[in-house]
Amino acid sequence: MALYLIELSIGVTDRPAVEAAIAEVSRQAAETGGELIESQVTGDLSRAYVVVQAGAHADLRLDLSPVPGVTAVAGPDEVRLVGAELEDIKRAKGSADYLVEWDIPENLGMDDYLARKKARAPLYAQVPEVSFLRTYVREDTAKCLCFYDGPDESAVLRAREAVSTPVSRLFELDRGLDGGTSR
Repeated sequence: MALYLIELSIGVTDRPAVEAAIAEVSRQAAETGGELIESQVTGDLSRAYVVVQAGAHADLRLDLSPVPGVTAVAGPDEVRLVGAELEDIKRAKGSADYLVEWDIPENLGMDDYLARKKARAPLYAQVPEVSFLRTYVREDTAKCLCFYDGPDESAVLRAREAVSTPVSRLFELDRGLDGGTSR
């Protein structure tokens, strides 16, 4: 089974609306034999990142039009998990403090991306107050989502500088949503 990223834009800053949107993705994925792996929500509740495991892209025919507050859906896009084991994420419920999105340059293919990531990962030790947790890189290498625990945005930015990797977008993640999919 493959992993897929679904990105939801939420037009209301309402926890029940965000929870309902994530629950609906989970429900629809389960109907096709899929499983919700994790979801993360930005601190302002405007975006939700949902990772599901499913048999095939065609199996994920999501219809979130009836869900109040969802203004746009991107994906599902197949992703590869880097830096963590799937079973560990399931057990940890995918907790994280920060999300960094990087729009990967077109000339950087998957093999080069993975080699670069592996070579630079030890450099995170230069910023011990930040823990790199995991990355989901889209199979088309359009972008990756990197998750971190850290005390603040500036520390996460220092960690990214240590590994010489740009930041396209940086979000503090909401810690108030629960239900086993976000902390």
